[in-house]
Amino acid sequence: MSKKKKKYYTVWKGHHTGVFESWEDCKAQITNFEGAQYKSFATFDAAKKALKGNYFDYVGKNKGFKSELSAEQLKKIGQPNYNSISVDAASSGNPGKMEYRGVDTKTKKQLFIQGPFEEGTNNIGEFLAIVHGLALLKKNKSDRIIYTDSKTAISWVKKKNCNTKLPRNAKNKPVFELVDRAVEWLKNNTYTTIIVKWETKAWGEIPADFGRK
Repeated sequence: MSKKKKKYYTVWKGHHTGVFESWEDCKAQITNFEGAQYKSFATFDAAKKALKGNYFDYVGKNKGFKSELSAEQLKKIGQPNYNSISVDAASSGNPGKMEYRGVDTKTKKQLFIQGPFEEGTNNIGEFLAIVHGLALLKKNKSDRIIYTDSKTAISWVKKKNCNTKLPRNAKNKPVFELVDRAVEWLKNNTYTTIIVKWETKAWGEIPADFGRK
């Protein structure tokens, strides 16, 4: 088994700012902090250098990202629609600890976050994030679209069913309670919000990414 590469986490805005050497330490600074700004880096020097700079230079503009697509393909895809929110999920293991969130696509301001839950999967989190976004936009009578990087979650939402193979148990009961509520919401509500696949190869990581890659 290959050894997991160490990462360093820069926190620009949080309970404490600085460079942290573990995700647990980073998470302690950003949990329950509205508008937290953070990102992972492969080396301490890179993380330290980023701390002296602006968050949006590293995350908002996907600094260092080089598209895998041709100029013609990029032109066809175009730029993201910033009248939108972006959602994403992260799980430590699959299944494992899972959380999800939604952010403003342009500013990266966090609009909602749930978790971490003791047991869940990335697909479940992506599904819940989309439905949470749909409910929020409908409540606010917003015409914004939703970006997600999960084709699976988009399919589940369209079918109004969370088609996970994860068995229900006491550990993941809180997650499945949310799943049941999400499915019920989809079956009892109509919406006009358009759900769009985020073009990762063209634009880099989705703005709601948890920065652990």
